[in-house]
Amino acid sequence: MDNQNTQPAFTKLIDLASDRLGGRVTEASDEFFAEKEGLIKVSAPVYKQDEFTERGKWMDGWETRRRRSPGHDWCVIQLAVPGVIEGVDVDTSHFVGNHPPEISIDAAQRAENGDVEWQEIIARTPIEENAHNYLSVASGESWTSVRLNIYPDGGVARFRVYGVVVPDWSSSADVERDVELSAIRNGGRIVACSDQHFGNVGNLLLPMAPENMGDGWETKRRRGPGYDWVVLQLGSVGILSRVELDTTHFKGNFPDRCSMDGCRDYNESNPDANHWDEVLPEKRLKPDFKHSFDEFSTAGPFSHVRLNIFPDGGVARLRVFGRRHGK
Repeated sequence: MDNQNTQPAFTKLIDLASDRLGGRVTEASDEFFAEKEGLIKVSAPVYKQDEFTERGKWMDGWETRRRRSPGHDWCVIQLAVPGVIEGVDVDTSHFVGNHPPEISIDAAQRAENGDVEWQEIIARTPIEENAHNYLSVASGESWTSVRLNIYPDGGVARFRVYGVVVPDWSSSADVERDVELSAIRNGGRIVACSDQHFGNVGNLLLPMAPENMGDGWETKRRRGPGYDWVVLQLGSVGILSRVELDTTHFKGNFPDRCSMDGCRDYNESNPDANHWDEVLPEKRLKPDFKHSFDEFSTAGPFSHVRLNIFPDGGVARLRVFGRRHGK
């Protein structure tokens, strides 16, 4: 188990089980004290000192009754998108004296006929109470479902399944039509950003409309020279056709201007070595507005794009469209 005081690198990947992306808890052996759906909520778990229900203490997560017979409890999650799992976080925050002392995890690739064949990806492992229990996975295969087993019973606040999306590009039409190259379901992901003080940069790629200002990416107020930026890896190398930049809900804190650059072979280990080509020259932005740009200095092909905002501020969503370049 990884050091619980530091977040492993895999936590920067997509949470494949997130309910906001479409992950679903499909079944559980028991959910007497806390419903199974709480397990994959995107919000951080909270604790309410004096909150009780007719069944007992209210807990933010999934919690089973005390087991009085042989066996163990389990919960099945259908991932929002198929992907290679790099690691998980079995978060037992606020569960003290009622957490499961051990867990294991199985995964499956659901067949077209609905059949499921489970394979163990994390063997039975001790976990700690009131803690983020980070566990690495080294299967290398793509999965559509996971099963969290807890021994013998107890409560888990959140279950995060971090990994790399494996998009289905099986249709030959995908190289002949425009697709959303930045979409999470197509393998788009955030690689790096200059700052995310007020709003998580991962919100930029969420498929649904922004709910409020906190549902976007927002940087701190810049008090010196420079500007803020975010680097996005496209789901496939592509020729760009349109960029949508949405500042919905950002009214007194939207960026004054934006520009975009692109590159073909991004070096994550040495970002300074990357060569960027101008895609979009500086453009003025409006508050609380959905912008669309389709006139580029060059359209690629690119594997990565970098959005620059001047000098700082908030953006709700970013969508990059284009044609896949090759197969």
